[in-house]
This record gives sequence, C-alpha cells and structure tokens, in this order.
Amino acid sequence: MDFVGIAGVVFGWIATITTIVGLFPQIYKAYKTKSTDDVSSLMLWDCFLCSFSWTIHGLISGDMFVVWSNVIGLLTSSTTIIQKRLYDRKK
Repeated sequence: MDFVGIAGVVFGWIATITTIVGLFPQIYKAYKTKSTDDVSSLMLWDCFLCSFSWTIHGLISGDMFVVWSNVIGLLTSSTTIIQKRLYDRKK
C-alpha cells in the first residue's frame, strides 16, 4: 500500500471515530437530564442531512469508510432528534 492509500485508511478511521464520538455526549446528557433545551434543532437536522448526503456519496463512490462513519452519524443524529422531540413535547 502506498502513502496515499495509508493516509486514506488513517483519515478514514479518524473520521469514523470522530463521528462516533461527536454526538454521544449530547445523547447521554439529554438522556440523564431529560432536557434538550440547549440543543439546536437546526444543528441536528444539519448533522442528519450531512450524514445522509455523505452516506449516499460513499455508496455511489464505493468508499466504505465514508458510508459506515456516516451511517453512525445518521444513527446518532436521529437519536438526538428523537430525544429533542420527546423531551420538548413534555413541556
């Protein structure tokens, strides 16, 4: 594997890890406090749309790092959107 290939794998893993770590603290905090007052709906929908778009791009281009890191992004942003809807409705 050449330098470009190795760099692609390294940065693919970095992207995957940062995507996984990205919203987990927010999901946990919202779960514990049952509050999402300090979370922007626009930011959550932006994260969802971004992950969705990158997932489609990854599928089209055959880049599995892009696909899987953004599927995780879809799951975390979807979870937070659901939390926001549930917890904001209770008020």
